[in-house]
Amino acid sequence: MPLTILVTGGAGFIGSALIRHLIGNTDHRVVNLDKLTYAGNLDSLASVADSDRYRFERGDICDRTVLSRLFAEYRPDIVMHLAAESHVDRSIDSPGEFIQTNLIGTYELLEAARGYWQSADSAVKAAFRFHHISTDEVYGDLHGADGLFTETTPYAPSSPYSASKAGSDHLVRAWQRTYGLPVVITNCSNNYGPYHFPEKLIPHMILNALHGKPLPVYGDGAQVRDWLYVEDHARALVAVATRGEIGETYNIGGHNEQRNIDVVTAICDLLEELAPEKPAGVAAYRDLITFVEDRSGHDRRYAIDAGKIERGLGWTPEETFATGLRKTVQWYLEHRDWWQRVLSGQYRLTRLGTGLSGADTENF
Repeated sequence: MPLTILVTGGAGFIGSALIRHLIGNTDHRVVNLDKLTYAGNLDSLASVADSDRYRFERGDICDRTVLSRLFAEYRPDIVMHLAAESHVDRSIDSPGEFIQTNLIGTYELLEAARGYWQSADSAVKAAFRFHHISTDEVYGDLHGADGLFTETTPYAPSSPYSASKAGSDHLVRAWQRTYGLPVVITNCSNNYGPYHFPEKLIPHMILNALHGKPLPVYGDGAQVRDWLYVEDHARALVAVATRGEIGETYNIGGHNEQRNIDVVTAICDLLEELAPEKPAGVAAYRDLITFVEDRSGHDRRYAIDAGKIERGLGWTPEETFATGLRKTVQWYLEHRDWWQRVLSGQYRLTRLGTGLSGADTENF
């Protein structure tokens, strides 16, 4: 049976991948609520924008009036909450924005969802779910080469970003225990893939290399991350939202641990193969690698034990890091128009006229 799913932050990297998956591979209806901050890009949703099962609403999760209207108009069966400030470096420079969106915004959304759920009829109330999408960074870092984050790993966030996400996780659990709100939580490892905003590591390195700019690597580059292809993540999110057990947390990882320096060198090697005509003055892409002062509070290693979601819901990643990275590099080479609009700022023009639509929901 088709469901109506309210996705917050659906114009972001993971959110847009989720919506493309929902519209392209399911019969569900999607309402996308996004504030369109710098990281929100409607170009990433061009392929689904004309679907009769998709609606876009521009708005802020901190605005209860907006949230209440959307719940009343669309009567969602599931909320998938991805709206968040997520860039660690920005959180160090401007932590207040992360507290406002990630904590206050989650609180406002929880309260709006609770009001809707408590007043709904018995059938809607029984089917409703609130899915909170979080990060493995709430666990801090791992010591040694063998440990893995599990769903019971104690929280030990290191940055304003991860602390704000940890706080939002705690709020969601509290609303389940105190009010009975039916929630599920997922904590994912580092995502990568098409449509990734250029400030993040992999697209930043690809685009800098194509422009002959330095490839800055923090510290010694030996920080380890578990990389998850974003389309694999989208499949996992739908599995949890529709079939996960209420009150449970599921860790989602790609089984692809890589050192940062190895990620950068792999990108360089792929570009040697796929884009051999280099910028003027560049003999080899690896020559652009530059080690810079490490980031404050930089976690050394993250790695996810995804056994619970594999056993319980049958999800496993389809991409290895090698296959996913090749697809990602190839995508950026073939979609220069997308990232050139981001780098020039032209993508922001897509926002003009995208106020709250108040769209007719009768046939939605």
